[in-house]
Amino acid sequence: MSLQNLQAIGRLQTHQPDAAGIAKLLQAAHRNLADSRLAQVSADNRFDAAYKCIMQCAMLGLWASGYRTSTSQPGHHQTAIQSLGLTIGLAQADIIVLDALRRQRNLSDYEGDPVSAPALDACIEQAARLLEQTGTWLRDHRPDLLTMR
Repeated sequence: MSLQNLQAIGRLQTHQPDAAGIAKLLQAAHRNLADSRLAQVSADNRFDAAYKCIMQCAMLGLWASGYRTSTSQPGHHQTAIQSLGLTIGLAQADIIVLDALRRQRNLSDYEGDPVSAPALDACIEQAARLLEQTGTWLRDHRPDLLTMR
């Protein structure tokens, strides 16, 4: 499915990206990744911070591609993660891992399941990798959005 198809079925909306918005979201992703590494914070909150970084990277890919999720629609986190292949060219195997982390986040947030140490470590590792890949993709494909006007 293409980004245009996702828009046609109401999962995405068009978005006019700007350098200031991209910079703000990129800074937030870096802050969340840093927060996820704070040992004095609970595993659940560290996982949430790493997951927020993942979602912010997914949003950066969408924004830079001229879209944003339709947050009024259920499943907008899933749509954002699954669009990473269409936006920044993330491999399907990586998207599957990120989607599993999304499901873990849902269990933690909505059912109170505690986050295990391996799940926390995986989320932090995936967030760091995705943030690096997102930054590289932006520099290679949308450097105009990395320069404040």
